[in-house]
Amino acid sequence: FWSVPEAAALLAAPGASALIARIPSLAPAAGAAIAGPTYNEHAAAFAANGWQVGPPQDMPGARASVIVHPNNPTGHWHAAAPDSALSIVDESFCDTDPSRSLIGAATRPGRLILKSFGKFWGLAGLRLGFAIGDPALIARLAEQLGPWPVSGPALAIGTAALSDPDWAAATRQRLQEDAARLDRLLTRTFTGTGARVAGGTPLFRLYETPDAAALQDRLARHRIWTRIFPWSPTLIRLGLPGPSGWDRLEQALAG
Repeated sequence: FWSVPEAAALLAAPGASALIARIPSLAPAAGAAIAGPTYNEHAAAFAANGWQVGPPQDMPGARASVIVHPNNPTGHWHAAAPDSALSIVDESFCDTDPSRSLIGAATRPGRLILKSFGKFWGLAGLRLGFAIGDPALIARLAEQLGPWPVSGPALAIGTAALSDPDWAAATRQRLQEDAARLDRLLTRTFTGTGARVAGGTPLFRLYETPDAAALQDRLARHRIWTRIFPWSPTLIRLGLPGPSGWDRLEQALAG
């Protein structure tokens, strides 16, 4: 499904978060360059293991580098994997466009590609994620996780999901259509939000609006949860509604 290179190793884990928490222990603590703003848990994990964390421009010669590809919450796609002794590419949101995956670079020593079942498949509760890459690092992660890291039901469901390319293709098409629909609602139909598209992926959308906290509160009153950010008073991230959620979203935006 992911076109894993023959020379790369693969490890199933109880969620990508379990891997993120353990990866910093694979090398002696030093500098970790993490391009942001991005998913907070990478920086938190490195900091908890004694690493000095900062943006790439402030961390020349960093021993570790992390990119989220595409990035959460901006949706930015990176041109290449970072080049450092420990190089992490988090592709949790990449399955919407596998042609842009950096999986081909998984054979480089020191590199790990992370995959998640909580995003494209919407199975966060399954607790299933994967690390793909340097066999030496994969072996050390496997030792840390122990002999039975993933449940039998999770492995069975994951196998079925990865063996169904037709479902994946249909889902990619639906997500593209739903993302475009959400953009129209926020930026054209309900212009009172003052929103414009600022980024995102087919799994979530990022909007710039005059007052993100006010829009979040308005939607929350209709039981629609969104995400805003302490580093920006104007950006708000929305996930795509399920089939039964569109009417409620339109009511919230109209109110």
